[in-house]
Amino acid sequence: MTMMPDPPATLLLVDDEPEILVALSDLLEDEFRVLTASSGPAALALLAHQPPGAPEVHAILSDQRMPEMTGDVFLARAREICRAEALLLTGYADLDAVISAVNHGRIAGYAPKPWEPAALLSMVRSAVERFRLARALETERALLQGLLASSADALSFKDRGGRFIRLNAAKAQALGRSIEASLGLEEAALLPEPGRSALHVAEAEAYAAGRATETLEQRAAGGGAPRWIRTIRIPVHGGDGEARHLATIEHDITEQRLMEERLHQAEKMQALGTMAGGVAHDFNNLLTAILGSLELLLHSNLAEPRQVVLARNAIKAAERGSTLTQRLLSFSRKRELQLRATDVNQLVGELEDLLLRSIGQAELRHRLDADLWPAMVDPEQLGLALLNLCINSRDAMPGGGSITIASGNRRILDDQVPDLAAGDYVSLRVIDTGSGMAPVVLGQAFEPFFTTKEVGKGTGLGLSMVYGLTRQSGGTTTIASAPGEGTTVELLLPRAGAPVQAVVEDTAAPATPPRQATVLVVDDDHGVRGVTATFLADLGHRVLEVADGEAALALLHEGEEIGLLVTDLIMPRMSGRELAERARDLRPGLPVLVLTGYADAAPLAAGQPVLRKPFRLGDLAKSVETLLR
Repeated sequence: MTMMPDPPATLLLVDDEPEILVALSDLLEDEFRVLTASSGPAALALLAHQPPGAPEVHAILSDQRMPEMTGDVFLARAREICRAEALLLTGYADLDAVISAVNHGRIAGYAPKPWEPAALLSMVRSAVERFRLARALETERALLQGLLASSADALSFKDRGGRFIRLNAAKAQALGRSIEASLGLEEAALLPEPGRSALHVAEAEAYAAGRATETLEQRAAGGGAPRWIRTIRIPVHGGDGEARHLATIEHDITEQRLMEERLHQAEKMQALGTMAGGVAHDFNNLLTAILGSLELLLHSNLAEPRQVVLARNAIKAAERGSTLTQRLLSFSRKRELQLRATDVNQLVGELEDLLLRSIGQAELRHRLDADLWPAMVDPEQLGLALLNLCINSRDAMPGGGSITIASGNRRILDDQVPDLAAGDYVSLRVIDTGSGMAPVVLGQAFEPFFTTKEVGKGTGLGLSMVYGLTRQSGGTTTIASAPGEGTTVELLLPRAGAPVQAVVEDTAAPATPPRQATVLVVDDDHGVRGVTATFLADLGHRVLEVADGEAALALLHEGEEIGLLVTDLIMPRMSGRELAERARDLRPGLPVLVLTGYADAAPLAAGQPVLRKPFRLGDLAKSVETLLR
């Protein structure tokens, strides 16, 4: 990088004889910017009233014998106004004044009259150089002091023996000492092993490398949580190239590490959610075929009562599998929640009997806020989540204990709860006095299929479902636990912007009986398509079956009389959404029922009827009846 040359230095010449001022100006003005004054008071006034931004005066060259004020007195007073180097011009008879001025530090040099031009020019140049070096030193000192004072990082400078020669307040605080008490101490001597040896090794490596080195270490914080510290050590080389000092910068990156861990956990949860959603979709297709076939078998007048019992047992097992997929979909956020303003306290009261039957010998307690805000949540899913949490608490207390359900209003500030926006939330906590969780277990608690229970005692989806429910609702779930100290799971749900509305069920009888129709069934899964077609046939409808959207559109183009289109949502080449849109273009007003294993109506048009897999004969009959009516 090209350095800009220094601008000409500024000199102030002071003498009561005009011809001497002219002679000095002629000698110096080719190299310097020259100001002149004919007396000490005039020069002081000039120095005191320099315009803003004017160049600093580097050196003052003054005559000693002047009528209003002698040179030594003037220079002493000038040093109170500026930091310019002071030079005195005098005859031999004034040597006593020169010696006195030098001894009191008022002048940096003198020249006799008459002067020798080369010697005087050399003296002025030296004075200017001293001024510039002093100003550079002051600047560097100010920069260093500013850096030490303002930096939140722990900064220090040590000699080759590891002793502090400079350090800032942050470093002194970390040592538990004041800055003054830390100077001259060897840092390694203040540390216990193995920290002492590790510090010796790290500093020796920095000196050996001859360049900046970086280390990352975890340090205990006075009984608190460990902190992660990134330390940069920079050897400081002298003029001879030898590194005699070491600069150290210690930056606390604990929050950064926590954010990285949260990001990693969020990415992992997102990946697991995607996987879980795909598994649930395929599983729902299988369950639809299984449940449908079993129900058809059950209605086929089985010859033996034992066959009926076996078929019903199989149906119950398949329904439990359906519940499992619903939990997977809740975790993966691929289940459409019915969010509405909900009275959480009322929900807890309605679940009282069920919870008491589920928690065995554990004691159930309540701490419910009477002034609780309404929460925006799916009440059915929240009830399932609360049941899951209470069962988890029961299992953590095999010898009995207490489970407390607490509710309250919380106002969350920015960055107060990870991954949660500031705002008003309803808090629902389940607190148990059980065995608690070790940190390694706590870190995996929300992961699907992770469980510490024995094989066959748990699916590992309870907490995953709870987490998915709160995240999909716009809130989150947190866990606080430690071995032997019990566990607290807190659900934070967004405050509803409207009051709770009573749910009124439509119990009116249908005006007219449903009509029979030709139903076109479209599904790429042969088993699901077959069960759906058989169900519809048993309901009295004429059924046409095709495996994809292109075949369905071909039938519509041929003019086939179709009264209802039943299509899967996820199919290769053409989705159920696209098929529904193109079918309505061909047949305006054609009713369409979409089947989906994802239970996600997000990609569908508003108001599009959806039936979630796995479904029973009654579910399909109700949907078809509504559409055909």
